Amino acid sequence: MSNVLIAPSILSADFANLGSAVEAVERAGADLIHVDVMDGHYVPNLTIGPPVVKALKRIAHVPLDVHLMIDNPDDTVSWYLEAGADVVVVHVESCRHVHRVVHAIRQAGRAAGVSLNPGTPLSSVEPVLADVDQVLVMSVNPGFGGQAFIPSAVDRIRELASMIAESGSAARIAVDGGIDVSTARPVVDAGASILVAGNAIFGSDDPAQALADLRAAAMTAVC
Repeated sequence: MSNVLIAPSILSADFANLGSAVEAVERAGADLIHVDVMDGHYVPNLTIGPPVVKALKRIAHVPLDVHLMIDNPDDTVSWYLEAGADVVVVHVESCRHVHRVVHAIRQAGRAAGVSLNPGTPLSSVEPVLADVDQVLVMSVNPGFGGQAFIPSAVDRIRELASMIAESGSAARIAVDGGIDVSTARPVVDAGASILVAGNAIFGSDDPAQALADLRAAAMTAVC
C-alpha cells in the first residue's frame, strides 16, 4: 500500500537527545512525529507536556502528531494547540464532550483524531466519524512503550474500516502498539494507513534502517 504513513513515537527515543532523534528519523523519511502525552492519571505513566511539544515544533519539519492520553482533554487541549501540535488525538474514554473537543481542534485549523483502547467498543467513535481526520486504534493497553501487539486489533481495524467506508468519512485509521515488521502488513491489510512505531524504530541500533524496513513491510500489503 503506497500511501501508508510512518509515525515514529518519541516515547521510545532517548529523551536526553530528543532533538537529534527527531532529526534522524526525519532524514530517514518519517511522515509524522508521534508525541505521546501521558499524565499519570488516565494512564499509569507520566511523560511530557506543552513545553516539549513547543520545543519539538521549532525543530520538526514534518507534522507533530500529538496523542493525548490524559484526563479531561476538554480542559487542556488548547495548551497543545498553542504549543504547535499539527494533529491532536484524544481518547473517547477520557473526553466529557468528545464532539466539542474535536471541533475545537478543527476550528484551530489542525487535524483531529480520536483514539480508543482495546476494550472500548468501536461504536463509541461512530458519532464523530464524519468530523475526524484520524481514528487511532490502540493495539496495546496505553501507558508504556515496548508492549506486545494484541492480535485482535487486526479484526478491530477491519471492522472499523467497514464502518468508515459505510459512513462516507475520509478518516484514516492509525494503529499504535507493538507495530514492527511482523505486524505492519496485517494491520495495513486490514485497513490501517498510519503506523505508529516506537520501540521498533528507536530501540534499534539503526533507527533509519528500522524505519525503512517497517515501510517495506507495510508496502507488501495487498489492499
